[in-house]
Amino acid sequence: MAQLYFYYSAMNAGKSTTLLQSAFNYRERGMTPFILTAAIDNRSGVGKVASRIGLEADASTFEPTTNVFQLVQDEHNRHKLDCILVDESQFLSKDQVSQLTDVVDSLGIPVLCYGLRTDFRGELFEGAQYLLAWADKLIELKTVCHCGRKANHVLRLDEQGNAIADGDQVEIGGNDRYVSVCRKHYKTELNRL
Repeated sequence: MAQLYFYYSAMNAGKSTTLLQSAFNYRERGMTPFILTAAIDNRSGVGKVASRIGLEADASTFEPTTNVFQLVQDEHNRHKLDCILVDESQFLSKDQVSQLTDVVDSLGIPVLCYGLRTDFRGELFEGAQYLLAWADKLIELKTVCHCGRKANHVLRLDEQGNAIADGDQVEIGGNDRYVSVCRKHYKTELNRL
């Protein structure tokens, strides 16, 4: 029975690496995964999922207005799909998460979503909010703070490497703009502001 999975974490926990490993596992068994990623995140190029350890794969992209059910259904009609893998799933809209539940329930294809739970302000992304509410399985991927505790928050950094508390929710960046920390160090850095 197909299910909707949400693999979530702070940054640098290996979400993309895990997605790419899953795609490899499906292909190795002669099955067809379909990889989707947010068009807004083009750090590795448009239509690419890449991990910091050097793995990468081509992907289809979704925009805020993309009907992901229709996109998956069209691709499934061309090539039988065995699994849908969604990177940067925090950028999905509420409607798109609902469409992914339809992929699971109507097409019978498992959907594995990988993304951030919260932004640099500690607030849920829309996609994460509805994945947390509607996914059949929730799996936390863990990473560590510089102190050794579990990192479950993300700090946004300015050009000098100082934490900032204000700004747009979405600003694409990597280790130059964000660092994952534990709650204690998240609060400590924000209290300095």
